Amino acid sequence: MANRKVLPIWNFSGGTCRFSHNSSAEKMRNLEVSPSNGNGSSSGSEPQDADYDVPCLSDELETMILARFPISKHWKMCCLSKRFLTLLKSGEIYKIRRMIGFKEPSVFMLASGEKNWCVFDGHFRSCRKLPIIPSDYNFEWGNKESFSAGTNLFVSGKEVDGGVVWRYELATNEWFKGPCMLSPRCLFASASCGTMVFVAGGIETTTREVLSSAEKYNSESHTWEPLPRMLQKRKFCSGCYLDNKFYVLGGQNEQKKDLTCGEFFDEETNTWNLVPHILKDIPFSTPRSPLLVAVANNELYTIDSSSNELKVYLKRSNSWKKLGPVPVRADAQRGWGVAFKSLGNELLVVGATSASYCAMMKIYTCLPDPHVEKLQWKQIVCSSTNLNPFIHNCAVMLA
Repeated sequence: MANRKVLPIWNFSGGTCRFSHNSSAEKMRNLEVSPSNGNGSSSGSEPQDADYDVPCLSDELETMILARFPISKHWKMCCLSKRFLTLLKSGEIYKIRRMIGFKEPSVFMLASGEKNWCVFDGHFRSCRKLPIIPSDYNFEWGNKESFSAGTNLFVSGKEVDGGVVWRYELATNEWFKGPCMLSPRCLFASASCGTMVFVAGGIETTTREVLSSAEKYNSESHTWEPLPRMLQKRKFCSGCYLDNKFYVLGGQNEQKKDLTCGEFFDEETNTWNLVPHILKDIPFSTPRSPLLVAVANNELYTIDSSSNELKVYLKRSNSWKKLGPVPVRADAQRGWGVAFKSLGNELLVVGATSASYCAMMKIYTCLPDPHVEKLQWKQIVCSSTNLNPFIHNCAVMLA
């Protein structure tokens, strides 16, 4: 048989995909294909069926493979595959990732002087700008809170017409307005758990009343539902998800008195429980930002914005242990302008390393260990560190 090609075949075995160039019959099967004459048929005197057997991926297997591509590469896949684009825009890719337990963090930040939010992959190797939120001047320059749930980033603030929540959809790269909270608020506590987010306390955006109300958002049904009220009205409070419970820490009451107590919401009992004196070891200063908190490996950490020290909460003794200074100047503006988040099992801190006006944004991570005396921080080199080091908002999404 003249002018016949020998092509290797993709070999799927042991859950992996290999491409072999070995022509040995024992190691792989060769496919003999007659060259086409240019019109789609072989060069013989009559059309014939292809005499090779190329294995085709099922739709299910192909989707499972596509779901494992890094989020930062999704735009490339959309250019190559219409099917992937359809799966992505429908949100199906992210549902599959949740189903198989495949998640990766994305870090969303709004730096001072920027109209666009930036999103970084978890290793800070890539960065892209999100579309500008189509809101008004009042929202753009006013105070905002941010949090994430599922594949949604939420930015809460106040427009000319009142309180509003803008929702960014990762799947479609678009901003949508609403749904608004049942009680529009600012300076509240929030914490995410999978596709859910909890909010509590804060200041009502119209009446300026200090709130004790709480709500839970379901990112799959796009609905808010009320929770029982907290035991204490709080504003400037902080939130976290610890031991499968929603914690609200510190803040101020309606008389502007600093609160050293905390409380947690237990979904199983549908009740709030007081944690007295949880912040008794944390000094307060005025003015200051809400408490900077993050949870990694189910351990609670905070940055003391007066001393610039990292501390870990010791649950058994209801006390805090010092773990050394953080590499950014959280004390320069009493906690404002610093991003402190958990990044999987690591802690992430973003800000300026000096109080100089010319300071550049620096990014550091560490693998926390509550048993050591001082943590070791690693600087992350990122090409987009020319952003202003004052970070207005930061949220980490696991999708």
